[in-house]
Amino acid sequence: MAAQQKMNVESFNLDHTKVAAPYVRLAGVKEGINGDVIRKYDIRFCQPNKEHLEMPALHSLEHMMAEFSRNHSDKIVDIGPMGCQTGYYMALINHDNYKEVLDILEKTLNDVLIATEVPACNEVQCGWAASHSLEGAREAARKMLAKRDEWTEVFA
Repeated sequence: MAAQQKMNVESFNLDHTKVAAPYVRLAGVKEGINGDVIRKYDIRFCQPNKEHLEMPALHSLEHMMAEFSRNHSDKIVDIGPMGCQTGYYMALINHDNYKEVLDILEKTLNDVLIATEVPACNEVQCGWAASHSLEGAREAARKMLAKRDEWTEVFA
């Protein structure tokens, strides 16, 4: 493969053919002018270009992780899905303990397994309330948790 042009977006510089999902990878660090530090993690559920999460499951898991993760840390800034539907980005402020990030994710995914509904799954609180799958979100969480011991291994 020819050398790729350096891009502004970190993930566009990642060789997606070399990673081995599932994993949790520090994808970026930004320092604010007042010293606050944001760390962005690439939480990859699916092997890029081989598999993906179906949109209703991706959407429901986004709602659930965004809501439930905040029960385990007050450092969560945001959790959002990747457009390629293979995972999520999680941003935390002033938190640099990778092991704790893994623990927060594990606790959050365990919350997904016992949830009886998708939070904010209605037309008032969601922009596409018809596109959800509680069971799809649970299945994705189950698969990710089953490989918990592999989360730190990013490259094949």
